[in-house]
Amino acid sequence: MNFIGQETAQKLRGGYYTPLDLADFLVRWACPTGEEKILEPSCGDGAFFSPLADHAPNADITAFELDLEEASKAARRAEQLHLVKCNVTQTDFLGWALGRVREAPSGFDAVLGNPPFVRYQYLPPEFQANSEAIFSALSCKFTKHTNAWVPFILASLELLRPGGRLAMVVPSEIVHVMHAQSLRTYLGKECRRIVIVDPQEIWFEGTLQGAVLLLAEKKMTPETHGEGLGILRVSGRKFLRQDPETIFNTPRAINGKTVVGKWTRALISTKALSILDELEARNDIYRFEDVASVDVGIVTGANKFFLVTDDVVALHGLSEWAHPMFGRSDHCPGIIYDEEQHARNAATGKPTNFLWLRGEGVEDSRKVRSYIEAGERENLHTRYKCGIRKPWYTVPSVYSTEVGMLKRSHDTPRLILNRANAYTTDTAYRIRPLRGTAEQLVYSFVNSLTALSAELEGRHYGGGVLELVPSEIEKLLLPSSEKTEPKLESLDHMVRQNSVIETLEKQSESVLGSLGISKGDQLDLLAGWVLLRDRRQRLSAE
Repeated sequence: MNFIGQETAQKLRGGYYTPLDLADFLVRWACPTGEEKILEPSCGDGAFFSPLADHAPNADITAFELDLEEASKAARRAEQLHLVKCNVTQTDFLGWALGRVREAPSGFDAVLGNPPFVRYQYLPPEFQANSEAIFSALSCKFTKHTNAWVPFILASLELLRPGGRLAMVVPSEIVHVMHAQSLRTYLGKECRRIVIVDPQEIWFEGTLQGAVLLLAEKKMTPETHGEGLGILRVSGRKFLRQDPETIFNTPRAINGKTVVGKWTRALISTKALSILDELEARNDIYRFEDVASVDVGIVTGANKFFLVTDDVVALHGLSEWAHPMFGRSDHCPGIIYDEEQHARNAATGKPTNFLWLRGEGVEDSRKVRSYIEAGERENLHTRYKCGIRKPWYTVPSVYSTEVGMLKRSHDTPRLILNRANAYTTDTAYRIRPLRGTAEQLVYSFVNSLTALSAELEGRHYGGGVLELVPSEIEKLLLPSSEKTEPKLESLDHMVRQNSVIETLEKQSESVLGSLGISKGDQLDLLAGWVLLRDRRQRLSAE
């Protein structure tokens, strides 16, 4: 968890400004006549003003910036550039926009900018309230997991006239994070065409935050046909020298479930999308929720206290309360967690023990009491998860399942057959088969269809690691395992020794091939997975 006290002032106000070449490109697309009425909801120090002076010197510009120092810089820059119709206001844009959204849209021809990338939890109460009010005014579903850029775009789009253009630098997570779903749906409903320019590189130095260009043209009427969404992958900055209109019209547009849900579907080939749709309709392809249940692992509230090495167990005399556990990818290099793997982990000094401190013996043991008191000296008992427990060191909901699944993965998620009956923390999920055996579930999970489905349903952030929450896991496509004989030792060896591509290809032959899915379709699904995996990890195409 990130705490506000640990964040920089720059990050807390979302102060990452747009490079001049990107700003110039966005201005050229959004302001083709140079006479537009322009809204810039978060102008910072005026990064967009230079290209506006070049391409739209007579534009009527309404700009907002909350930070007083930056707003002053922007006003001075506008004056120096002779943007005589530019008005910079130092105030909260969302508060200003709220009244206009509730009354009558202002009818701007274009919206430009780079909205602040600030988590909702870091916003002052007034701005939190304004954010929520924007969602409510536009009948969009609100979540406190949102980020400031989401309501900024919602309000900006609403203030555009019919046929107006929105051109912004936004986080790349707009494509896939759950908290942007209301925005994706709203854009799909309101816009004739939406284009994401998706770079291989990170544009903002000093941050892992990927960014994309969002180009959206509002419908002329609610009845206007919406073309949908197109995503253009780019490498380098050569595209900035092209005609922005050509860039806007280049990617194929996809509508339907691509715009309604996560936008990752627009990244893969039409052939792969067609295969996915066909397989999804088959009665031998399931959603994960139809074959297994998902529950989070054990929530300790203080993992370093409760997850310890053999040496710590021996030093404090805790063997009576120590139980085997796994919770990281280096604990589980294959798809089987057994006593042998557990012993290897312990021998290398990994924290392989979960301390379940319960029962009368805890109070009676001098060494256990000493260990608990050491935790209290570190104020562990005052942490939220620990503080709501009585006593704080007795962890609830402790049970193990036959199958586990790590919350995050580098290449592709996999299920773990838990032969050691080990516990897992909340870095992993506890999985219970509802259909078939645990062995069949673990074996059939490794294939190109499920791997691609995980990329489409999951999310990732700066480091490129794929993360899945329970609601996303439940949506994964999983082939029936009824006709497949699980060869777990062979698969475990492959996962440990072979490349992930080799493993997925061979497993797909076994799992998908047994259902009559052609080799060609298997390879198309695999190619879709490779594309999304490489994009997430920012790998160059060979």
